[in-house]
Amino acid sequence: MEFTQLDFFLRVVEEGSFSKAADRVFRTQPAVSIAIRRLEEEIGAPLFDRSQKTPALTEAGKIVYDYAQRILSLRDQAREAVGELTTLQRGRVRVGANESTSLYLLPQVIIAFRQRHPKVKVEIQRHVSEKLPREVLDRNIDFALMASEPNDRDIESFPVLDDELVLIVYPKHPLAGHASASIRELGKESFLAHNVKTASRVKVIEAFEKAHTPLNISLELATVETIKRFVQQKVGVAFVPRMCVREELERGTLATVPVRGLSYTRTIWAAHRRGATLSPAAAVFLEILRQTAREAHS
Repeated sequence: MEFTQLDFFLRVVEEGSFSKAADRVFRTQPAVSIAIRRLEEEIGAPLFDRSQKTPALTEAGKIVYDYAQRILSLRDQAREAVGELTTLQRGRVRVGANESTSLYLLPQVIIAFRQRHPKVKVEIQRHVSEKLPREVLDRNIDFALMASEPNDRDIESFPVLDDELVLIVYPKHPLAGHASASIRELGKESFLAHNVKTASRVKVIEAFEKAHTPLNISLELATVETIKRFVQQKVGVAFVPRMCVREELERGTLATVPVRGLSYTRTIWAAHRRGATLSPAAAVFLEILRQTAREAHS
């Protein structure tokens, strides 16, 4: 059963004549008749009562007419939907990221994307960085933004942003305003830490061990936002990515202190399946990610 056969069939019904239907579809009358015959052979029943001057639908013809209308309507809807995808009047982009990237990097990317294509839906899924490559490979997300470079050859990636680890304190902390602090000076501080074991946390632990200084983690918290609020409330000090405290530093509600002997910069990587055929929406989102990377490294 072909769309052309159904289309010819509907035209014959609407025009009440094989010759007029042929004129409508710019075919010869024999071509239309052959198409209808083949459709009848496939259906296994005649669709028209040809004993009358004007073709009349048989009972089978009435059933096929109803379904043909719906089938061709769905075809037209499918064409329209694909056209909307191509022109970015609809569609979906799925992005996976860890907490800090979701909160402090993705918003500017999404704003830039939605300014250009407000009707495309963007879905954000939050995962720890270690799980993101598998989400990409399993096609659960189109893109991943992660704090380490994926080593799977089926994943293509590029660096988006370099982000340094900083020590944050409340504005009137004794160390606030100091040019720097040593790790030994921090041995008496109470630290707040994220309860997810990250590469940055490992670096901090290693630096304190190398300096033979205790790292007093008094409280582990679930989010960076909570850590920042607790630091502001003078509960303790913390190491966090700089991008997570940019606004607080500008407002003066938090302060940073450089730490001698402890320097760590992580790279945020954007990743997608290598060789994947991206939807028009995903292709635009990828270009915005690349533009963000160019601006960050310029």
